[in-house]
Amino acid sequence: MPHTLCVTHYARRGRVSGVSDELFESLRLELRRGSLSLAVLARLRVERYGYSLRTALAGDGVEMEESTLYPLLRRLEGQGLLTSEWREEEKRRKRFYRLSPAGEVMLARLLAEWRGISASLDRIFTEEEGAR
Repeated sequence: MPHTLCVTHYARRGRVSGVSDELFESLRLELRRGSLSLAVLARLRVERYGYSLRTALAGDGVEMEESTLYPLLRRLEGQGLLTSEWREEEKRRKRFYRLSPAGEVMLARLLAEWRGISASLDRIFTEEEGAR
């Protein structure tokens, strides 16, 4: 049975060199999404509460809104990768997060994957730059 390929072109405002701002933002968010999970797992090898985690990540150059961080923490905990506990500190109750044993294993596996992808991309970009 023959296949039909449909190509749709969108006319959007905010184009730079033929690339729309909306498309760039969509792809940028897709790229960031997995990176943010990896950054959170890596920073939670040491116990932290939400604000201190956000501050540590910002110090690393990884800015994250609270509306992104807290749902991510809940999702990672629901997946068994984090543990948390409420404690009082400085007269305030704070929820402290840390990698679970399963989170440690997952972080190691994801880091190996990240390093492999990064090395491959470095080779591709170096080849491309050499070809110019």
